[in-house]
Amino acid sequence: MKLFSIVSLLGSVAATPVPHELLLQVQELQAELSTQRQVIQELQEERRLQAAESESIDDKITKLQEADLGLGGALDSAWLVLCGALVMFMHAGFAMLETGCCRAKNASNVLMKNLVNVCCGTLGWWSIGWALAYGEQNGNGFIGTDGFFGFGFYTRDKASGVITPVECTSDGCQSTMLSWFFQWAFCTAGATIVSGAVAERVKSPTYAAFAFLMTSFIYPMVVASTWGGGWLASLFGVGYMDFAGSGVVHLTGGISGLVGTTILGARTGRFSNPEEFECHNLPLVVLGTFALW
Repeated sequence: MKLFSIVSLLGSVAATPVPHELLLQVQELQAELSTQRQVIQELQEERRLQAAESESIDDKITKLQEADLGLGGALDSAWLVLCGALVMFMHAGFAMLETGCCRAKNASNVLMKNLVNVCCGTLGWWSIGWALAYGEQNGNGFIGTDGFFGFGFYTRDKASGVITPVECTSDGCQSTMLSWFFQWAFCTAGATIVSGAVAERVKSPTYAAFAFLMTSFIYPMVVASTWGGGWLASLFGVGYMDFAGSGVVHLTGGISGLVGTTILGARTGRFSNPEEFECHNLPLVVLGTFALW
C-alpha cells in the first residue's frame, strides 16, 4: 500500500509541468558549466605548453653550453697545435743557422746533434720531464710527483674501454696530451740552444746524454718553479708571468750553453787561425735566421 502511494506521488510530480523560468536557469547553468569546462581545458593546455616550452628552453641552454665548451675547446686545441708547430719549426731554423755558421767538415755532425736533440729530448720529456714540471707538487713548491711515462694523459672507461683524451670543466675542454705537445716544443727548443753554443766540440752520443738530462731534469725543475705553479710563481704573492718563455726557455738554455762552453773551452785554433772558422754557407744562415725570427 505504501509502495503504491509513493509511485502515485512520483507520477504526479513528473506529470506536473516545469515552470519556464526554471528551464531557463537550468540552461544557463549548463551553458556556464560548459564555458567553465572550456576555460579549464584551455588553462590545462596552456600549462602543458608552458611546461613543454620550459623543458625545451632548458634543453636548448644545455646544448648551447655544450656547444660553447666544444667550440672553445676546438679553438684552444687549434691554437695550441698551430703555436706548437711554429715552435717546432724553430728546430729547422736552428739546424740551418748552426750548420751554415760551422765549418763544412762538421756540417753533418751539427745536423745530427739537432736531430738527436729532438729524439732524445722527446723521450726525456715524455718519461720524466712532464711529470716533474707539471705534476702535482703536493705542497713542496719545487717539483711534480705524478704523470711519469704519460700516466694520466687520458681516461679509460673500464666498462666500455672508451679512451677520452679531453677533460671538460666549467672553464672549457682541454687535452693533456695536447698540452704536453705544446710544452714539449718549448722544452726541446730550450735544449737546442745548447747545441749551437757547443757546436763542433761535442760528439753525438755525449750530446744525446745531455739532451736527455736537459729535458728530463734541468728544464723541468725551472718550469716546476714558474709555469708549474711552484715557489717562484707564488713568491711575495705577485706570481710569475712569462708567456713566450724568455726566462724559462731562453735563459735556461742560454745558461746551460754558457756552462757547456766554459767547460769545453774554445775550438782549437779559433783565435790563432780565425779565417778557418768562417761561415761556410751564408744562405743557410739567412734561411735559419728567418725561420727563427
